[in-house]
Amino acid sequence: MLARERLYAPLWSLPRLPWPSSAVGRAIEITATVAAMGCLVMAASLPDESDKRAASANLPVSTALHPGRESDFGAYLGAPYHYPSDFHLVKPGATDLTIKKIDWFTLPFENPLYYGVRIQRWFEGGRFGTMLDFTHSKVHAPFGDQQFDMEGTVDGKPVPPKGKVGDYFKKLEWTHGHNMLTLNGLMRLPSIGIVSPYFGAGAGLSFPHSEIFKKGDASRTYEYQYTGPIGQALFGVEFRLKTGSLFLEYKFTMADYWGPLTGRDGTWFPIDMWRQFSRWWSGEPPRDGWAGAKLTSHQVIGGFLTRFVPKTAAP
Repeated sequence: MLARERLYAPLWSLPRLPWPSSAVGRAIEITATVAAMGCLVMAASLPDESDKRAASANLPVSTALHPGRESDFGAYLGAPYHYPSDFHLVKPGATDLTIKKIDWFTLPFENPLYYGVRIQRWFEGGRFGTMLDFTHSKVHAPFGDQQFDMEGTVDGKPVPPKGKVGDYFKKLEWTHGHNMLTLNGLMRLPSIGIVSPYFGAGAGLSFPHSEIFKKGDASRTYEYQYTGPIGQALFGVEFRLKTGSLFLEYKFTMADYWGPLTGRDGTWFPIDMWRQFSRWWSGEPPRDGWAGAKLTSHQVIGGFLTRFVPKTAAP
């Protein structure tokens, strides 16, 4: 496989943005909005008398001011930024194409939205926990006049040193979406009132909906796939209310995509996964080869959590 490179371009250089500044600017706007919401609810989220009695009695319960053993379910919206990276297409004996440093873009607020859901479990004392996190992001390749460095061959013919994505593809994206499922370890830092910072890291698997349509082909690859492992690190701030929380979070993710080009329109996620693993089990090679890219991204998210605290018997 050819070596892959990444260009750490300025954050303001994103192409085809639907807002006047950038995805990062839009993410900052969302962050400020959610933070303002957190400030507005602070007065209403001060602990009541039962919270104070539980804290003074040192009971193993979780309150707004005293995080403890609890389970949380949450959802969030946000905006990612993907670093430019190389895209590879390999079909043995015919094609070995590399398009260098594609400026991926995301359109997180256009349908389908960028969103995520998570389940958290904090252990006794509320300092350490675990989280199962699912993120539905998106990745688009630009199809305008922008040219990229290229190398290799397509259908046995050498490619020019520069060219456009549209010279070889009708569609190149993972938009239903760039799906990431991770299991994370969490650690909570000392709280200041209802403000509770935390950080964590984890790993998992990527299950994107690949949408790759090569020019000159009669069919496309349009299905859910397993494409490789991912890693994630995060830092956030939770604004704890009486029965739930608002949170702001930064996530850094690395996903190494490498998926089969089947030339097939898929259906539902379980069926597409069954077909893929059945092909692996039988040793059947993908009809049109393999394709992928390394997707490294910053993500700024904001959302809410609903808290479930186990009942504790009175002493």
